Amino acid sequence: MNDQIKHYRDKLEFEIDSWDLHTAREKGEKIVVVDARSAASFQQEHIPGSVNLPHRTMTKESTGHLDKHALYVAYCDGIGCNASTKGALALAQLGFRVKELIGGLDWWKRDGYPTEGNVVRR
Repeated sequence: MNDQIKHYRDKLEFEIDSWDLHTAREKGEKIVVVDARSAASFQQEHIPGSVNLPHRTMTKESTGHLDKHALYVAYCDGIGCNASTKGALALAQLGFRVKELIGGLDWWKRDGYPTEGNVVRR
């Protein structure tokens, strides 16, 4: 039973869903949402207020201006994409506190939340 409890606590420590993310942002929690996809994908559509930091470009230098006290939430297209996993790993290795958005942009939209970009959903 203890292994099972640890497993679920760990999941909640490292993952967040779109409802919890939306609620936390509404409460004003210190969260930076990171789109770990390419700049072209970000331009097409992204979560409002997110920043584009492609996982391939995450280095000490490219993240040096970021606040280490915030919670970073990495996302990508959805379950068929692993850019959020690669981005979360890179951010964690660089010393940031990070969670991965379950379902990415796909589930964000399925839950009815808006997007921005060239393909806008309100």
